[in-house]
Amino acid sequence: MAESKRQLAMVMDLNKCIGCQTCTIACKRLWTRDEGMEYMWWNSVNTMPGRGTPRDWEQMGGGFRDGSARPGKLPTRRDFGDAWEFNHQEVFYGGKGDKVHLKVQGEEPDWGPNWDEDQGGGEYPNAYYFYLPRICNHCTHPACLEACPRRAISKREQDGIVLIDEDRCRGYRFCMEACPYKKIYFNHQKKVSQKCIFCFPRIEQGVANACARQCPGRVRFVGYRDDPDGPIWKLVEHWKVAIPLHPEYGTEPNVFYVPPIAPPRFDEQGNLDESSRRIPDEHLVSLFGTPVLDALKVLEGEMAKTRGGGKSELMDLLIAYQWKDMFGGFDRDPATIEWEREA
Repeated sequence: MAESKRQLAMVMDLNKCIGCQTCTIACKRLWTRDEGMEYMWWNSVNTMPGRGTPRDWEQMGGGFRDGSARPGKLPTRRDFGDAWEFNHQEVFYGGKGDKVHLKVQGEEPDWGPNWDEDQGGGEYPNAYYFYLPRICNHCTHPACLEACPRRAISKREQDGIVLIDEDRCRGYRFCMEACPYKKIYFNHQKKVSQKCIFCFPRIEQGVANACARQCPGRVRFVGYRDDPDGPIWKLVEHWKVAIPLHPEYGTEPNVFYVPPIAPPRFDEQGNLDESSRRIPDEHLVSLFGTPVLDALKVLEGEMAKTRGGGKSELMDLLIAYQWKDMFGGFDRDPATIEWEREA
């Protein structure tokens, strides 16, 4: 097992995510604009319940069970959804007015990275959905690292960020099979695996990840897990309202989630039933395990306290009145830094 002296982590508050994809585009513009990366979305935001990206990734195996590696399936490029090309030239510059409309050129796609957006689950009037942002979890026990025969994957000692050395990688893709979260991509041009790098060049300069810094909903908290003054320790260890996705995969992920709380259900008479959650407990348990129920109780209790006129340290932390309080010291202004640029 890879060990590091400290571990960086992220907490995402699902009650504040509006599915705007600002985080996705911030990552795309910064890290995945090179050749062969067109279809890559190191950061993705999917609607739940949903099949996600790659399609049905939760049924693809990988990770560990009882300390032993589980077999995993290699997701195909079609499972992720390719980067479609549209007839922009014809529509915008072809002089055909409203006689043409945007359409995919080539083969009609049957899946994409956000194919089932906003569909959700349940039935009217108790339909529900929520957004689930995902990046590489930079796990404490990374299955990708153990699966790589080239030792091309490492976990940084100083902060626990998991990286792929593209000079050592030979594109065997065992890492993609082993990762139970399926957040590793294959560059078909360079013939190497690639994934989220937790914006380590920004981190090294004291700047939070692009996905976190650009988020208009203040969804993402960043910091070290062992910093008692930082937001990660408070949410994960003290309040225990931030929990990992699919902990049963055995990789000990370092991305945590504050579970979503939807409005109460309507009963048969059309009245709100305050005793019943609209998002079924069993669905949240399937994602986060039974600790999600305790997390929901804490959240609901603190929310009730503030509605009654009381104060809640937890609610103040989650509301994030001061954005700098979200980033555990990684709050430098990028404009003040002289970044290394390609010649």
